[in-house]
Amino acid sequence: MQLTDAQAEAELGLGGIEAFAEPKRAERWMRPVELVAAALLLLMIVMVLANVFFRYVLAQPLIWGDEVASLSFIWMAMLGAALAVDRHEHMKLTIFLPLMPPAVARAAEIAGQVLVCLLLLRLLPVAIEYAYEESYVTSPALGLPMTWRASALPVGMGLMAVLMVLSVVRTRAWGVIAATLLITAAVVALLWFARPSMLALGNWNLPLYLGLFVALLLAIGVPIAFCFALGTLAYMTFATNAPVFVMIGRIDEGMSSIILLSVPVFVLLGCILDATGMGRAIVMFLASMLQHVKAGMSYVLLGSMFLVSGISGSKVSDMATVAPALFPEMKRRGHSPAEMTALLATGAAMADTVPPSIVLIVLGSVAGVSIAGLFTSGFAIAMVLLVVLALLARWKARHEIMAGVRRASFRDVVKALIIAAPALVLPFMIRSLVGGGVATATEVSTIAVVYAFVIGIVLYGGIPKKKLLPMLVETAAMSGAILLILGAASSMAWALTQSGFARDLMSFVTALPGGWGVFMLASIAIFLVLGCVLEGLPAIVLLAPIMFPIARGLGINDIHYAMVIVTAMNIGLMAPPIGIGFYIACKIAKVPADAVMARIWPYLLALLIGLGVIAAVPWFSTALL
Repeated sequence: MQLTDAQAEAELGLGGIEAFAEPKRAERWMRPVELVAAALLLLMIVMVLANVFFRYVLAQPLIWGDEVASLSFIWMAMLGAALAVDRHEHMKLTIFLPLMPPAVARAAEIAGQVLVCLLLLRLLPVAIEYAYEESYVTSPALGLPMTWRASALPVGMGLMAVLMVLSVVRTRAWGVIAATLLITAAVVALLWFARPSMLALGNWNLPLYLGLFVALLLAIGVPIAFCFALGTLAYMTFATNAPVFVMIGRIDEGMSSIILLSVPVFVLLGCILDATGMGRAIVMFLASMLQHVKAGMSYVLLGSMFLVSGISGSKVSDMATVAPALFPEMKRRGHSPAEMTALLATGAAMADTVPPSIVLIVLGSVAGVSIAGLFTSGFAIAMVLLVVLALLARWKARHEIMAGVRRASFRDVVKALIIAAPALVLPFMIRSLVGGGVATATEVSTIAVVYAFVIGIVLYGGIPKKKLLPMLVETAAMSGAILLILGAASSMAWALTQSGFARDLMSFVTALPGGWGVFMLASIAIFLVLGCVLEGLPAIVLLAPIMFPIARGLGINDIHYAMVIVTAMNIGLMAPPIGIGFYIACKIAKVPADAVMARIWPYLLALLIGLGVIAAVPWFSTALL
């Protein structure tokens, strides 16, 4: 299992299942940080909206607007990453810790925390140096030294270091702490003296540091972002001559792409969807139309996941909206809780290509693929998977109990449509504006947030004032956790590229018999496995810069390849016994994972069949472009 935000996604956040069981223990002295992060998020949204207004209404671009938004974004990201540490919301793999004896698991977890402290304390002076070096560069519009922006890195790392040290000290496990420090010091000394021999090994260091070492860290519950950073730091220190300074630059670059500004805004959009009940309105409308047909509630579940995901961009938000509304009626009709949960999990996997998808946004950013094209194609790909799952659901429901089920009256359907119509507009508005090139994903995300907020107040009862600040803080923390993974994965991807691994992989793949078909099968296998272990975003950031050039060299369309690997990754995400999405669905549905595991395989097989069709027939990915 993996963990990310306590909302679970991701949402990415659930773990053994810690994120649900462990209460948030926020430090009181972090309250000002929460306020600043929330204010920066609002400032970023305001600046993006101002850019839209000046560009499209006044026809006078706000030259300095993007710089202010970018400055706010990196500070919000680093403060949000610190808040995620404070709130225990960083994504991590926790499937192995419960398998250990309790005392061993506890010691391993504390040792992992000590290693994170050492990492942050090692990177902090380098981050300060990086911020100082940026003082020699000024921003083009505002003329400010770039130190104003780059200082976010040492401030965020410093806060995370303090929080992690406090967390370790509060364990009072002095023996484990001392043993970890002594063993680490001994290993570092040994590797330092063996450094000439390690340098001579060349690329054989990659499986040692970026494979085995990272896997060990994942197994003991170190958050994924810090696993990547520790692996990269060790590789650069003992197996290369590259300075650690470069690593900070890559982390900065990985977190700072202007395209990624839409990530926290779409996360906020999902929070607004939850708070206003707009997603539930869509579910009720679909239920009024289909509840009277056999397998109708299964169709409603799949259709709701399709449409609701187009608003929230969050699998956790989608499942938490749909399951409570539909499961009672489905259970009355004879569906077993395990069967319903299996359909819910695989429906979420289907829906992740529906815009706004944070995975698609990140993929477009790191692979240089058109986000408008990804958003447009994502709808068609989700439809293919929707049809496959719907056919299986219909066969599964052949013995469904329909006694007492009546068709909703025309008046009830119209009433439900009127209530749901403002919410139904959102997914199509997002797709059409981005796909039509009218506005960027970032601009559309801010427009959608304002639209959802206003409509939520006017038509759906609004959001209680006491929930506004926690919602903004939750968004900042979740976004910080996501973006820190992207930054750490970017530094690791740079190390892979500089080592010549990408070149060697390209030579190996192009020499394989079978051409693009064999490469596509290999890509599916790779992303299925990485989807299980790492979740989507880190897998994308690590491998997309390496795999896409190979795909292009083999004549594979960028959009087609993107849809294949994203779909494969999402299937892996829902595959037991490791996939995070599987456990999130079980937790939301309150059904034991063992029971669901026995029922989910036919649905995963259906998704794999759909994936095979998508991979073999590029037309499904490119027809709407």
